[in-house]
Amino acid sequence: MLDACSAPLDASAVERAASLIEQADALIVAAGAGMGVDSGLPDFRGKDGFWRAYPALRDAQIDFYNIASPAAFRSTPERAWGFYGHRLALYRETVPHFGYELLQRWGSQMFHGLSVFTSNVDGQFQKAGFDQAHIHECHGSLHHLQCLEPCCENVWLADGFQPDVDEPECRLRNPPPTCPHCGGLARPNVLMFGDGGWIDRRSAAQQNRQNTWLAAVTRPIVIELGAGTAIPSVRHFSQRVIHEFGGRLIRINPNEYAVPTRLDAGLKMGAADGLVSIAKVLGPSGAHLGSWGTMAGAN
Repeated sequence: MLDACSAPLDASAVERAASLIEQADALIVAAGAGMGVDSGLPDFRGKDGFWRAYPALRDAQIDFYNIASPAAFRSTPERAWGFYGHRLALYRETVPHFGYELLQRWGSQMFHGLSVFTSNVDGQFQKAGFDQAHIHECHGSLHHLQCLEPCCENVWLADGFQPDVDEPECRLRNPPPTCPHCGGLARPNVLMFGDGGWIDRRSAAQQNRQNTWLAAVTRPIVIELGAGTAIPSVRHFSQRVIHEFGGRLIRINPNEYAVPTRLDAGLKMGAADGLVSIAKVLGPSGAHLGSWGTMAGAN
């Protein structure tokens, strides 16, 4: 276990975060649900947050854990696809906030560039223009589909599916997508609760590419955004980078912002505000970013 120490939100914490970015040779973005909330996506933390977004599920006393499961697709597919179809349409419409652009700008100036690890299934990093080859979606993507059974290991794009959702009832009105191989019901290629049928081949390939990239870096900085402890996938990844690759951590979170050591930086802020605060210290060009990595690569 890491000994956590709190980092109060003050000028010194932001300055320390900017300094860590300046010294790094690689940027690792580790993003949880809070990253998307700043783009206007719903916050599912706790039953109240989830039910505010989906009042029909509140009325039926269906919580996130029950609707986000393969069992829901088997028992009430029109409602399960009402929930996931609404989210898919929302993700397609959402514009990523300015923080995504800042991360790309900083990463592009580092010797080894950047890589993304995210538990989000919203596809917002791809929409913001991040290189597909450097994104690891550990829980899959709602923009991809698979067979519910599954009858095979195939995963395909959801581009051809346009959900027509009765939002007040959280029910799909048009036919749900089907598997092109067996004709059975298709489901999102995302890891759900109680899910023994998730096809992880796409995510596993992303992980392999990311591991190869990590093996080459020498001084990575992890910027962890909106990732809590309730579902700790992103936090576990951040700790792995610190332990295995000698990385340092900038944790941006409005609530759980404690960091492992005093060499790291914790900002008690939302993702977008935290990134903008750091950008103000780095300046418009971030001229010194990646200088350590460039020198290291030249030696």
